[in-house]
Amino acid sequence: MAELTTLESLLEMGFDRNRAEKAVANTGNQGIERAMDWLMEHENDADIDEPYVPPEGSVLGGTGDSQPSTAQPTVADTAEGTADGDMDEIEEGGTKRPMTEDEKREQVKRLEELMRVKQAERRERERAEEVEREKQRRKQGQELLQIRQKLQDDEMKKLADQRRKEKMEDKLAKQRVKEKIARDREERAQKFGGGGSSSTAVSPPPAQPSPSSPTSQGPPPTKKEYDECRIQVRLLDGSAITAVFKAQEPLAAVRVYVQMNGNTPEGQDFTLLSPYPRHVYTELDMEKPLKELGLVPSAVLVVTKK
Repeated sequence: MAELTTLESLLEMGFDRNRAEKAVANTGNQGIERAMDWLMEHENDADIDEPYVPPEGSVLGGTGDSQPSTAQPTVADTAEGTADGDMDEIEEGGTKRPMTEDEKREQVKRLEELMRVKQAERRERERAEEVEREKQRRKQGQELLQIRQKLQDDEMKKLADQRRKEKMEDKLAKQRVKEKIARDREERAQKFGGGGSSSTAVSPPPAQPSPSSPTSQGPPPTKKEYDECRIQVRLLDGSAITAVFKAQEPLAAVRVYVQMNGNTPEGQDFTLLSPYPRHVYTELDMEKPLKELGLVPSAVLVVTKK
């Protein structure tokens, strides 16, 4: 059974003549499969349905009668020239006879099946490409997620290091206060170690001048300066502790002393206040000397929960 020409086969399959002519011309009339591949690849071209225009020099005719014509026939001319030729004929025993209608339908059916196979292959290829693109998209998404996770981990590590540093600095500050309190105790013990009884002796009151002799009155007594103060602290359970501090020590030293020697639960946050007149000491007051806060020479403080 002889086959139809490429152009005729495409037309029998229902392709538009403009598309069929372009497919045959652009594939060099190298067969129906090449033409079908070209049509499937270029079916979305903007000019796919425009009439086929052969390149210049491919039409019959020339500039003079004496010049031989070298122009090639167009695709349409080829199709028309073969329309009455071998595309409708089959060769049997060296002779040709026209193809019957059944033979033409059989050949068109075979070409349509080939077209379906080509389309299925194309769909499979596009599906594989889509799967590959989806894999790449997921891979990029995972890489981006890993980068974000790493940034978050680095930030959390940085915050944890900063918190550890702050805790260490706070611990060292408390240790310095404890060491200072210990040194002050040692100094007080060395200073007053042998004179405890004399410190409690009550000195006689000064003699009052006679009111009848105004000339005997001297200058007013000067205000005594105290270097130390005695602080009594009432705890949360009603008990009290007493300690002596330097007048220039900050109120924070009293709070540390209560933390170390009182029965306040560990981790319990508290503050100090003066009952008469009532005054609650703030964090700013903790840095002020006891003398500046008016707690010299003696005072009573009360522990209260925050």
